[in-house]
Order: sequence, then C-alpha cells, then structure tokens
Amino acid sequence: MTLHGNLLGPEPTLLPVDPAAAELDRGVAPEEVAAAYPTSSLAWAVLAERALENALTITAYAYARTGYHRGLDQLRRSGWKGFGPVPWSHEPNRGFLRALAALQRAAALIGETDEAERCLAFLTDSDPAAPAALGLG
Repeated sequence: MTLHGNLLGPEPTLLPVDPAAAELDRGVAPEEVAAAYPTSSLAWAVLAERALENALTITAYAYARTGYHRGLDQLRRSGWKGFGPVPWSHEPNRGFLRALAALQRAAALIGETDEAERCLAFLTDSDPAAPAALGLG
C-alpha cells in the first residue's frame, strides 16, 4: 500500500542520502555547504530558513526557489513522474520538502498568493503530514 492508501497509485519517491546533510550536521556554514554541494536541496533550504528568520524575504525566496528546483531535479532522477508521495518520514526527502515550505512562506510574505497556495498544495500532496511537521497549516 502506498502512503496515500491507493493500491493503484505510484510508489513513494525516496531520494538518496544527501552528503550535504553530514556537513551541516558537523556545523559547516550553510553557505560553504551550498557552494560545495550546489545540487543539495537541504543546503538551500537551510539558507532560506535562516533568511526568513532574519526577515530577508527576497533572499529567502531566491534560496528556497533554488532548493525547490534542485529538489525537482533529484526527484525526477529518482523516478518521480510529477506526482505521487514524497514522504516526510524519509530523511533525505526533507531537504526538498523544507525548501518547498520555505518557498511557500516567502511567497506568502511578498503577496504571491497563487504561488503560496500552490506550494502548500504540493507539500500536502507530497505528504499530508509534511505541512504540520514544518509548522504550516
């Protein structure tokens, strides 16, 4: 059974381990990690979250957008066809989901309502538990 309970639905997409995660866990600055691992959604998500905490909304939006697109690339390489579960419970998926949540927050802050709603819907479709885990909705 899939995450959503649909026997005919796609299997959950599980991203591979992101080597940037270990660097961030060791306390390496996220700017350094993003430079060393520019394809890491997690590194960009951390930068976006930090920018949001510091009221740097446009910077956060740019970081989150980068992390989101890097994550889409990773999902597609992992067999995702543009729909289906991306479970929050799978740790390597969290970089993408965090970037998507940061993009939702930044879009809402700049009044880009359609984008904020689309991001929240995408996050919920990926995993209904993700928005609450990320402090949304």
